[in-house]
Amino acid sequence: MNNKVRWGVLSTANIGVKKVIPAMQQGQLSTIAAIASRDLAKARTIAAQLDIPKAYGSYEELLADPNIDAIYNPLPNQLHIPWTLRAAEAGKHVLCEKPLSMNRAEAESLLAVRDHTGVLIGEAFMIRCHPQWLRLRALLDEGRIGTLRSIAAFFSYFNADPANIRNISETGGGALYDIGCYCIHSARFAFAQEPTRVCGLIDRDPQLQTDRLTSALLDFPQGHAIFTCSTQLVPYQRVQFYGTKGRIEVEIPFNAPPDRPTRLFIDDGRDLFGSGISTETFPTTDQYTLQGDAFSRAILEGTPVPVSLEEGIANMAVIDAIFQSAQSGQWQSVGS
Repeated sequence: MNNKVRWGVLSTANIGVKKVIPAMQQGQLSTIAAIASRDLAKARTIAAQLDIPKAYGSYEELLADPNIDAIYNPLPNQLHIPWTLRAAEAGKHVLCEKPLSMNRAEAESLLAVRDHTGVLIGEAFMIRCHPQWLRLRALLDEGRIGTLRSIAAFFSYFNADPANIRNISETGGGALYDIGCYCIHSARFAFAQEPTRVCGLIDRDPQLQTDRLTSALLDFPQGHAIFTCSTQLVPYQRVQFYGTKGRIEVEIPFNAPPDRPTRLFIDDGRDLFGSGISTETFPTTDQYTLQGDAFSRAILEGTPVPVSLEEGIANMAVIDAIFQSAQSGQWQSVGS
């Protein structure tokens, strides 16, 4: 077994080229060995820019390369499942961008191929590898804020460009798929359980038909989580965790910067003016580098993948239920 996992990248998608590939190239256990595009010239250009040894003019050629151990799949949302399936069938481990699929049923189709081939498949919620989220988990487990009872999240940016893939409904555009998935995932992670029912409210762009403003209430056995996400609001993100004895605030929860430290604020609730707040600062790190190495370690050493296929399916079940609730105007059971 090589001491580094040899990764191939499906497509020259922006998230891969600008964020994930350069970060993974800094990893101790990951090397980017090849990139594929349906346009060979484009693949060669990106490969030259990012010092990637091989460029392919089709995804099929990349999957057929015996020297590739794992695939990173940042394709448009509606192509996540088809190409993750094909990669797994080719014997490649797969780290698939979020959201894992367009619905829960699609995501569940990956279980059989994973179990049949023995490959690892995971969803790319890179936040799960960042030290600030690992610290949050530890603080909750040690009862620093008492019993967690409520979570409030907000995530937004402004992008109304009709040509942008995030604004094309057929390719899985819209706020809930793109960024609401983070709010759901972080609430499930913090409560360490699944919501039983949800209530969703969606405002769609009249031209684009994608959800531009989505809010949801998630009913967990232990408490409630609320969030709002939007593709047409001032850029902002924050998550608050409220317990019976205190509060934790994650300052930049999702797009943690790779070039400066991040912070958690822990409030013991002694007054409303913040005199009980202590700040924990985390050194500069790139969560995409950490994610790549964590997945590579799972391949090399048999450790768990950061976000399992089962977790990805559970997240999709909540997304499905929010869409259904927004359409019906009723509470929707998760998984029904």
